[in-house]
Amino acid sequence: MKNLILYNYFRSSTSYRARIALELKKLNYEYYPIHLINNGGEQHSEDYRKLNPMGGIPTLVHDGKVIGQTMAILQYLDDAFPQTQQLFPKDFFEKAKVIQFCENINTDIHPVQNLKVLKYLKKNFSTTEEQNEHWVQHWITEGFHAVEKMAGETSKDYCFGSSVTAADIFLIPQMVTAQRFHTDLSPFPTLNKIYKNCLELEAFKKAHPFRQVDTPEDMRIS
Repeated sequence: MKNLILYNYFRSSTSYRARIALELKKLNYEYYPIHLINNGGEQHSEDYRKLNPMGGIPTLVHDGKVIGQTMAILQYLDDAFPQTQQLFPKDFFEKAKVIQFCENINTDIHPVQNLKVLKYLKKNFSTTEEQNEHWVQHWITEGFHAVEKMAGETSKDYCFGSSVTAADIFLIPQMVTAQRFHTDLSPFPTLNKIYKNCLELEAFKKAHPFRQVDTPEDMRIS
């Protein structure tokens, strides 16, 4: 058994972040799928809630130590495996700017597109699928205007210069989600450039939602 276990879901953008990080660091891990819809949502099971009381995904287990939330997971991986590719800059100001970029996605965009939020809107306000899609498009577009401006000041090949950082790990899954909800991405040339460059890297390819063990057959890509 591998000493790293990732509890995650193929389509979860936060799970995608953790997979990218593990692949970039070339760390072997056991993939443990948690289906967010089947059986009423496996994240609500008693066993999983013992592991992660919030019921969120992903959850990383390393030698019996349990870590939830992708920002915590990425920083843990940098500290626990310093000999591998680092996800955050060493310079404290540059590191803070990368974290700022990540948190703009993590706190200002991602939460409002979360499955539990959309289910709540539908259940309590009778929103349609179309209305939920417009809701997600609005918040993604608003957030992307901000991160496009930030990336425009720091980007070369990736969000910060010519090296992949945690900022790219947070951005690419959010771009995939934006496409899923048919968001117009044409106003964001810098983000589109970064997206194209990242998807040419093996780590991003291997971590892609449509290449996982729990990806439905009709959604798989080569």
